[in-house]
Amino acid sequence: MKNFFSFVCICISSFAFAQQATNNPQIDPAEVSRIEKVLSSDAMEGRRVFSSGIDKAAFFITAEFKKAGLQTFNGASSYLQSFSMLRPKFISAKGSLDGADFDEKNIVAFTTKPELKVDQSSGYEVVKITATDTFNVKARPLLSSSKNLLVLVDPAHAVPFNNLKRFKRETYPKENSVVFLLTEKTPSAYSVEVKHEFTEMKLANVVGVLPGKSKKDEIVIFSGHYDHLGIGKPNAAGDSIYNGANDDAAGTTAVIMLANYFAKQNNNERTIVFAAFTGEEVGGYGSQYFSRQFQPEKVVAMFNIEMIGTDSKWGSNSAYITGYEKTNMGEILQKNLEGSQFKFYPDPYPDQQLFYRSDNATLARLGVPAHTISTSKMDSEKFYHTQEDEFETLDMANMTEIIKAIAISSTSIVAGKDTPTRVDTKQLR
Repeated sequence: MKNFFSFVCICISSFAFAQQATNNPQIDPAEVSRIEKVLSSDAMEGRRVFSSGIDKAAFFITAEFKKAGLQTFNGASSYLQSFSMLRPKFISAKGSLDGADFDEKNIVAFTTKPELKVDQSSGYEVVKITATDTFNVKARPLLSSSKNLLVLVDPAHAVPFNNLKRFKRETYPKENSVVFLLTEKTPSAYSVEVKHEFTEMKLANVVGVLPGKSKKDEIVIFSGHYDHLGIGKPNAAGDSIYNGANDDAAGTTAVIMLANYFAKQNNNERTIVFAAFTGEEVGGYGSQYFSRQFQPEKVVAMFNIEMIGTDSKWGSNSAYITGYEKTNMGEILQKNLEGSQFKFYPDPYPDQQLFYRSDNATLARLGVPAHTISTSKMDSEKFYHTQEDEFETLDMANMTEIIKAIAISSTSIVAGKDTPTRVDTKQLR
């Protein structure tokens, strides 16, 4: 009888917790709509990096963080986490492999040195991307490496190799260089010379903090990116603004709502950091800079929120978690939603490597249980990166329920009761 009574109490507690996920009045649907409408409005001009529109969005997010009562990050004078990028202008390149001239179109250098000269005596580590490797999986960690690297890319990857050139628009000021060569050879002697001109560009994340009570040094992150594509050629309807309502005003709206929710709860044992990233659409620069400000071992979990404005392939009251199998974080979230109708699923699009393509990736590669939560049907999301990605295309009722589910499912992690397992970084090599 005693065991039965305990079982009943547990069931009642779980049911009450689940009911909180679907009925919590502190995630106000009207507020969700208000914030989403502002961020995806024409006034924001598509929130392209280095535009007046993204500055307007940053100002709005800053005001919302202040209204929620968040502190600034590391005692800064502003919620803006400013940093510089260097925009390169390619001037020239030349090279030779084992004494034979090498075509400049097969050279891509990621460097902040106006004149880069590399040969076999320069001490560069040589890395190969073979024909059987998945190019993006192999190349992305090399791009964020702190080592000097010479990367030999098999010609089977000619298309993604050439796509690297579009990621050269901006780069961090840094000491190391990474040089990619498209070749099937493994030369014993080589020489590469590359020249660029650089222009300094300013960017800013928006970051706010709720300090923890008993576990201040343990950090939980909620994030989304607030930049989008800006203004382009008009479509058939004459609309030239890429409003990015789903991508990712929806995720940014969720971050703001969660900041308000946890500030009102005022019971987080772990420190919560709320971040709206810039530069995701042009290479993930904002999240990369942000991630370097932390000791990875102190980050307990990262909830990156990307495109939750439409229903998932399973319909309403559902979302998926990228990299679900890499930690037990998804299991913790689902446990906290036991008894509710909401369900988190593993990523149904593994071939698209979404775990490595969003703002969670930098910390995940360092072992942090950093995952992206999304509902986007990546095989059929018809408004993705189009001018039609506007407020009117979103399911705001379902989006509100997703934000509620994230709030409640994360509670035991924020409270310090659950700690997700770490990502095995050996799996990512």
